[in-house]
Amino acid sequence: MQSTQAVSATVETPTTPWLATVPVLASIYADAGVTPGGVRMDVFKADDRLNSRGEKIKGNGLAQYGAIVRRGRKVLIDVHRYGAWLAGRAPVQN
Repeated sequence: MQSTQAVSATVETPTTPWLATVPVLASIYADAGVTPGGVRMDVFKADDRLNSRGEKIKGNGLAQYGAIVRRGRKVLIDVHRYGAWLAGRAPVQN
């Protein structure tokens, strides 16, 4: 007798995020041309900020993906969410 199981077509994201430091994330996405300096720039420009005249500078959208985790001075990045942002996919809704 053969057993049949339904196969789900949806891809589930893991409940525990895969967090990486800036150098490790750059090595994971090295084939895409990502460098540690580039990742730091992405993190710095993730949120909206003000210039010296008080005008708003729009962020790059990485903060809306929820990819950045800050614990004191340590900056960790969710690898799956950063990859989704890098690929231009829609942000994950919590």
